[in-house]
Amino acid sequence: MLQNKNGIVFGVANKRSIAWASAQALLDAGATVAFTYQNERLRENVEGLTAGVENTLLVQCDVVKPDEVTEAFARFKVQYGRLDFLVHSLAFAPREALEGEYVNTSREAFLTALDISAYSLAELARAAAPLMTEGGSIVSMTYYGAEKVVPNYNVMGVAKAALEASTRYLAADLGKHNIRVNAISAGPINTLAARGVGNLSSMLKHHADRAPLRRNVEAREVGNVALFLCGPLSSAITGEVLHVDCGYNIMAF
Repeated sequence: MLQNKNGIVFGVANKRSIAWASAQALLDAGATVAFTYQNERLRENVEGLTAGVENTLLVQCDVVKPDEVTEAFARFKVQYGRLDFLVHSLAFAPREALEGEYVNTSREAFLTALDISAYSLAELARAAAPLMTEGGSIVSMTYYGAEKVVPNYNVMGVAKAALEASTRYLAADLGKHNIRVNAISAGPINTLAARGVGNLSSMLKHHADRAPLRRNVEAREVGNVALFLCGPLSSAITGEVLHVDCGYNIMAF
């Protein structure tokens, strides 16, 4: 499906991450995939996961450092020339902001969460667009806490709401270049990142009990939808937030 297509995945941290599940789906479909890591501490994890991947590129890119973003795309251009898809699986908020009440969120925590979790999508899209010379697809990851109040999700819900709005605005801006921008609203998954949200185990149980499919979504299922959105089968879809949550979002009570 994606033979002769080149892309880059932001956010791989470990084998349980949604970013890695997305990368596996893309690789299995024949794509060439490059990866970023935030810093030297995380480099070893990404190197271990990608050790058997052919023609890959690993590059350090902390999205709060503009020089590293510029360098990452410059290196991608040298190695591959053209960019066909980008997966944005980045989010962060200080742990203390993911418990208790949102009203107590500090200014620093708010700005950090919005910068890394939402602004980075626009930043990366701006850098990616010139390399998408034959059109392309940008996919990010969001969650239902952007739409409804989820206990302890707090400032991350606000950041994800901004991410979803950015998806629509970027889709409108970049559509003239045949670049599509979409987001996947995944149900809760027991990833390392998700464990930073207070009371995750209760959230998982509640979702499984209430979702029409009576279970939680798996990371690879989200990865398969990322593959769909990055590929030609979704060529007329842009500006959308696609729920991949076993149907949980359709339930009222």
